[in-house]
Amino acid sequence: MFREMPEVLATGFMIGLREWACVETLRPHLDWPAEQTLGTHVNFSHEAATPPGLLVTVDVRLEKIEGRRLVFHVEAHDGVDRISSGTHERFVIDAAVSRSKLAQKAEKAQA
Repeated sequence: MFREMPEVLATGFMIGLREWACVETLRPHLDWPAEQTLGTHVNFSHEAATPPGLLVTVDVRLEKIEGRRLVFHVEAHDGVDRISSGTHERFVIDAAVSRSKLAQKAEKAQA
């Protein structure tokens, strides 16, 4: 079935690329890797198809800081069209605390 789909940048991959652009924008400003961020909300359009071979660039602007909550405006371009625009929310986390909580949840799921 996927072979019958058009060869374009899929929305899920585009969202991942946009999230990663936010992570990379923040990383120099955090106590990495002890301090990291987790995405909690996305609100993106997917406005134009991008075929293989085009270079996608992502522009990130931090618009709001409320404690540990960060809100970004993010746009993506493929050199021909703006392919996406919207907002992304991330929270600054303590990586060790987060790993511990995830391990506890995994243990509960196996019980």
